Amino acid sequence: MRTLHFGLRVADLGRSLAFYTAVGYEVVGHVPETSLGHLTMLKLPGDEFVTIELVHDPARGEVSSGTGLSHFVIKVESMDATISQLAARGIGAEAPISPDGSDFRTTVVTDPDGNRIELVQWPPGHADGITAADWAQ
Repeated sequence: MRTLHFGLRVADLGRSLAFYTAVGYEVVGHVPETSLGHLTMLKLPGDEFVTIELVHDPARGEVSSGTGLSHFVIKVESMDATISQLAARGIGAEAPISPDGSDFRTTVVTDPDGNRIELVQWPPGHADGITAADWAQ
């Protein structure tokens, strides 16, 4: 098995598309008028597959942040370059921190519906994601 993507409910599709494309996502396609609403499929450059499905149903109005989603994470190559690019596009980020004092750096940006997106810069040589090796002693 493999996690393919997640659906993220959005209140204003245009506003959310402006935000996610400014972050760097690309629109792959749309599925209009489903039982969930209008679906817009997004992926990051260099990714082969869709990773986010924006779900928009105007009849539902505002999105509640009590859906159970805490945050999702995007790996970046350079935290400083990414923060600069986002700032140039009008997206602010929290000050980056290194929780363990290494080259591992993390920060958070928030989308228009209040969803938190963690940006992670792994230290050189680290795998592209978290593995069991991160807890090996």
